[in-house]
Amino acid sequence: MTIPTAPQLTDDLSDQMHQLYRHLHAHPELSMQEHATAELIEQRLTGLGVEHFRCGGTGVVAVLRNGDGPTVAFRADTDGLPLAEDTGVDYASTATGHLEDGSEVPVMHGCGHDTHVAVLLTTAQLLVEARNAWAGTVVLIFQPGEETAAGAKAMLEDGLWDRAPLPEVVFGQHVMPSLAGTISYSAGDAMALADSWKVTIHGKGAHASQPQDSTDPIVLGAHMITRIQTIVSREIDARRAAVVTIGTFHGGLKENIIPASAEFTLNVRAFDPAIRDHVLGALRRIISAEAAASGAPEPTVEVLSTFPRNYNDPAATAALVEQFRQALGEENVVEIEPLMGSEDFGALGAAIGVPSVFWMFGGHDAATLQGEGPLPVNHSPFFAPVMEPTLSTGVRAALTAILSRVGA
Repeated sequence: MTIPTAPQLTDDLSDQMHQLYRHLHAHPELSMQEHATAELIEQRLTGLGVEHFRCGGTGVVAVLRNGDGPTVAFRADTDGLPLAEDTGVDYASTATGHLEDGSEVPVMHGCGHDTHVAVLLTTAQLLVEARNAWAGTVVLIFQPGEETAAGAKAMLEDGLWDRAPLPEVVFGQHVMPSLAGTISYSAGDAMALADSWKVTIHGKGAHASQPQDSTDPIVLGAHMITRIQTIVSREIDARRAAVVTIGTFHGGLKENIIPASAEFTLNVRAFDPAIRDHVLGALRRIISAEAAASGAPEPTVEVLSTFPRNYNDPAATAALVEQFRQALGEENVVEIEPLMGSEDFGALGAAIGVPSVFWMFGGHDAATLQGEGPLPVNHSPFFAPVMEPTLSTGVRAALTAILSRVGA
């Protein structure tokens, strides 16, 4: 199948998109706090005459109806990160926000979600202006809280698919530190399942000179962490993928006091749900057993986040890749290995049993990719995609995907 000629970006619309991107980049908001971002999205959609509604708190859903035909959905995430920007661009963020504990932190669009919003709003404008190029219904999902895995869940719980037309497929994309102007994809597993926990160890405090009167939570935590690192190396088939990382460890306030408690956080990644379940079960077994071995109470385990499977339907992916090759050129569409990073995008299609396809588009020029020093990657204070051809490629990819289903 060959899709019809896609609506084209004019110089005027490109300039508008660049201005929008600069504004979004300079005004990031933390996960589930994207109030100004949601209002801006609503203002743009209202100006286009597009039906829309709030969903999941700071999420916005647009519904473009254009006669009879298929329904397709496309998602862009909207949240920033607690990072102090160090890109040096003239539109760098100086914004701050507040974490759940009330602490004030710098905020940056260090994962490129500003590009996603600018691209999808521009795509919406092109679809409105070129209704003769397509027929059907397009659902555009501006989703909050991707970084914390809270956003897709919040929108689903707020009745996303009860309030929006049900699509036959859900599309999404993400800017990455690869060559601008290119698309990369994986068929099948696209990104990993992920779980984050906080573990609080309950011990018994004492003076450092009297350890016999304590149950030392730091020593206990050290045993737990050492043993945890054997899960992947000794319990998981070497031909299967899993990662367990201890990200933080906190305990005590002074070198001559054994504290009464300590805590650490951990993160688990896996592609196979069965491997994920095994690792999580092993974690609970080890944490509990080590506490018992030290005569300590059962530790408290708090689940911080759970990212679902991000799986690209093979048939839908193969069909879309053909369209990408026609639209962007064979040499600019590259198959890659699945990423160990995680996304809550997969929950949107899985909730209604429809296929989804998620791909990456490049955000760096050749000079950045080949330059000396560390590559500015997602979640880095130095991550600043070049505006072009990054943004225009994102628009072309989004239009190609949407028109592959609703093209007239």
